[in-house]
Amino acid sequence: MSEHRTEVDGWQAIWRLDRQHIRMMLVRNASESQPLMSVTTVAAAPDLAQMREQFPQLSRLWDAVRHEYWAECLAPQEHSQGTI
Repeated sequence: MSEHRTEVDGWQAIWRLDRQHIRMMLVRNASESQPLMSVTTVAAAPDLAQMREQFPQLSRLWDAVRHEYWAECLAPQEHSQGTI
């Protein structure tokens, strides 16, 4: 599971893919010392829909996370070239 970072309007979200779910590991405002939300295990991490419900004022951040998720899912997969 790789970690992704998305930043919008001074807010940062660190998220991971867990099967088909986007799990939010950390959400913070760059100008504040305490994060809005932080978890250490994927099992405890809320998904993107839960965060959107809890913090609708950060809709631009959630939209950017969703956009990055789909960009990664739809990106052409690199295939290794083998010789026969």
